[in-house]
Amino acid sequence: MLYAGYDIGGTKCAVSLGRVENGALEVLAKSKFPTEGSPDKVIDGLAAALFALLSEQRLSPRDVRAAGVSCGGPLDSRRGLVLSPPNLPGWDEIPVVRLLEEKTGIPTRLQNDANACAVAEWKFGAGRGTRDMAFLTFGTGMGGGLIIDCRLYSGTNDLAGEVGHVRLAEDGPEAYGKKGSFEGFCSGTGIALIAKRILYEKFSLGQPVTFCPDIADVDRITAKDVAEAAWAGDKTAIKIFEISGEYHGKGLAVLIDVLNPEMIVIGSIYARCRQFIEPACMMDSRREALEAAGAVCQIVPAGLGDQVGDYASLSVAIVGNEKD
Repeated sequence: MLYAGYDIGGTKCAVSLGRVENGALEVLAKSKFPTEGSPDKVIDGLAAALFALLSEQRLSPRDVRAAGVSCGGPLDSRRGLVLSPPNLPGWDEIPVVRLLEEKTGIPTRLQNDANACAVAEWKFGAGRGTRDMAFLTFGTGMGGGLIIDCRLYSGTNDLAGEVGHVRLAEDGPEAYGKKGSFEGFCSGTGIALIAKRILYEKFSLGQPVTFCPDIADVDRITAKDVAEAAWAGDKTAIKIFEISGEYHGKGLAVLIDVLNPEMIVIGSIYARCRQFIEPACMMDSRREALEAAGAVCQIVPAGLGDQVGDYASLSVAIVGNEKD
């Protein structure tokens, strides 16, 4: 059972070929190229990259059962439209599904990237075997995808799972126009914002910070800088992750109380910096969530690691084909 996957990102695109055998997904081949030019040019590039992969494998489009597209939202998955994502300027109501089907002849499905990752982790990663699962990206931003009763739940217009917009405090780091939001505290962007506030406070008190010795460097601090400092044992960096962890626990408690899931799978920064985030996160989630709901919910790092993007787009194709 051969499937194709298209991952459309703000800076790069990837095309993958994969097959399912005995319930496991194997990525056979992959190609990447920059997301440059008009939407038509990018879509032409996706089709051309797929044809090249098929040729290398001595296959044709007729050998591919279905294709899946993973792309940042907003979008309309039912009509196959990409609707002006902030990281894809000029992609205004682009009928990506229709255009790819016309160019390749392969039935194609579309999902936003967080939903696609949720399906991938549920089918092939940490959430395999669960009936009710939530997935949180915890990357540059905070996105989410929901699996309810063994089905992806995307909501009325593909906005279910937008947990990053939930306000966790009256004031705090601002993300997507809302201060104190889940994303503001728990994302790469949010961690950098927390760091900048703390660093400016320390400079005002004359307290040196090892990983940022000059006040002129504060506005250039990134989550990666904070993570590297934390791994080196810097107490200020570790405290920044603890603050993020506290609010992450509060956000998880909302999900636990509303959804009563078996599992919450968390990707990217949480998976890589778990030892700095998890203690405060677990403490606050246990304190805030209903005890009985918290007791049945596992909170785990994503299982697919750096392959999640490839698995995500392919999983959109696989699950869509199963529905058919």
